[in-house]
Amino acid sequence: MSVTKVYSFESNAHVSQALGEFIAHASSEAIAKHGRFTVAFSGGSLPATACKHLRDMQSVDFSKWYVFFADERCVGLDSVDSNFRLVREELLDPLVQQGRSVPADQVMVINDTLTDSTQQVADDYLGKMQSVFTGAKTKFPEFDLVLLGIGPDGHTCSLFPNHPLLEERTAWVAPIDDSPKEPPHRITLTLPVVNHARKVAFVASGAGKASTVQAIVDERNVHLPATHVAPVNGDTYWFLDHAAAKGLSVNKPSEFKL
Repeated sequence: MSVTKVYSFESNAHVSQALGEFIAHASSEAIAKHGRFTVAFSGGSLPATACKHLRDMQSVDFSKWYVFFADERCVGLDSVDSNFRLVREELLDPLVQQGRSVPADQVMVINDTLTDSTQQVADDYLGKMQSVFTGAKTKFPEFDLVLLGIGPDGHTCSLFPNHPLLEERTAWVAPIDDSPKEPPHRITLTLPVVNHARKVAFVASGAGKASTVQAIVDERNVHLPATHVAPVNGDTYWFLDHAAAKGLSVNKPSEFKL
């Protein structure tokens, strides 16, 4: 049975430490079970929070990681808008310096020579996903972990309120050319893919996210895209600081333990 667990910490620094431990544990579980760890990162502040302590955890076998992106902006890989660049700076480059790198062919980046067409970028990324998720028993890939943030409007990945992509039921990855948040041209994992993950972890900090977190976690406001993240056979975790969790009264935070 799918469960939702909410954790609240004194500060974003404590969120980062616990999240790193959580990811490391999920990695070990997945590698022990099926020899690899498939993880999808979103952008924004999440890579810094997720990777600050994780990159120094010596128990993690990063050679078995397959890194994807929950959404990506259709920009060059060195652009300040690139989610890959964030993960490279916060995790991949430091690991290279430590001699513990994720193999380059296991980091699934967009083809940035195709960025004039978001559909071509999405089609190319689908091929990369299919090269890893082969022989699946279901029609959707099953990520070991999807790491997500939320916007003040409740968006997650690049799935925005009232957008037609919220109704997508078959595609794995979809293009979007009218993102209300810059830059407008992106690709995103779809809700069915996110909802087939074994674990989904949301990360949010600050009082500015409190009302949105409450609307999603307690009120289950269907107008907010993140509310529709409900893994079919997996679990959902919320990593919050006290400021972001302060409005919760129904799904109150529990003690963090692995």
